[in-house]
Amino acid sequence: MIPTLRLLEHVHGHLGWLAVAALLHPAIVLRNPKRRALLSVALSTSFVVAAGLLGAEIYPSYRQKLKQGIFIHAPTLGWCFERKEHLAVGAIALALVGCAAHLAAFRVSDAEVGAMLAKGAHRAYVAAFALALGVACLGVVVASYRTF
Repeated sequence: MIPTLRLLEHVHGHLGWLAVAALLHPAIVLRNPKRRALLSVALSTSFVVAAGLLGAEIYPSYRQKLKQGIFIHAPTLGWCFERKEHLAVGAIALALVGCAAHLAAFRVSDAEVGAMLAKGAHRAYVAAFALALGVACLGVVVASYRTF
């Protein structure tokens, strides 16, 4: 069981860093509100969601096997992990909002509403990138301390 958890933990971490890199692309290309970036938006959002789902899958084992020990011996790192979870949920939510806004921006008939949606999509991806970067950094710090 532990080798499987360790493998899943490593895949989760690497996928998380790939999600950070992927989120940078729509954060950059969507600066132009007239730019369509459907593949970039879909793939970056998929990476973030996949990393989050894998994290949710291994969380019960983390809670059972590692969390208490981390909080007892290094409570600051325990709280870092708790922050990581919350920031990850924010990054996922913002990526999904950015995806929905980008897809909707080109489907509305009102040009002003479309421009507002495009601008919102860009801002959502910039914020999702920033949160995901924080999540990935915190994840490395905690994983450097204790792992499966």
